Amino acid sequence: MKVNKSLTLISILILGVLPGCSTWRKLDNTEKGAVIGGGTGAVVGNVISPGVGGTVLGGAAGAVGGGLIGREEDRDRRRDRR
Repeated sequence: MKVNKSLTLISILILGVLPGCSTWRKLDNTEKGAVIGGGTGAVVGNVISPGVGGTVLGGAAGAVGGGLIGREEDRDRRRDRR
C-alpha cells in the first residue's frame, strides 16, 4: 500500500508541473488531453489494480481517451473559426 501512495503522489506532482513547462502552451488540445489522460489513467489504474499492469493499462486507456476528447475540442474550435 505504501508503494501505491508514493506512486500516486509522484504522478500528481508530475501532472502539477507539466502546465508550467514552456512547451505546454504550444501543444494542441489533442496532445494536452493525451498527456493529462495518460497521467490520470495511470494513477487510477494503479489504485484500482496495483502493480505495473494496472498502471500501464490505465495510462494507455487514459491517453487514448484524453486524446480523443482533445481532438474533438480541436475540431470544434476549427469549426467555430470558419
